[in-house]
Amino acid sequence: MARKSKRETQRMLRAVVVLLRNTTWKCGRVERLIVEYLQNHLVKYGTSRSSVREISQYFNVNGKSRSELFDALRRLERRRIIEIREI
Repeated sequence: MARKSKRETQRMLRAVVVLLRNTTWKCGRVERLIVEYLQNHLVKYGTSRSSVREISQYFNVNGKSRSELFDALRRLERRRIIEIREI
């Protein structure tokens, strides 16, 4: 796995994640946690969107776990469960 550039990481942290489908079928542990977080965010605040920075702070990630989080977000986007929108 190649290391991401600082520019790409900062762009990803400024992005917003929007939950499109409420499913975790065939998802891994991190993907399930992300979808569950977005579901709870929808129930609490009435919106199914959250910033990537907020999600990373919630899961208290850094280093390798941050890249795992970014990879999980990309996998969920590829499966059209979430949408990542850049601001």
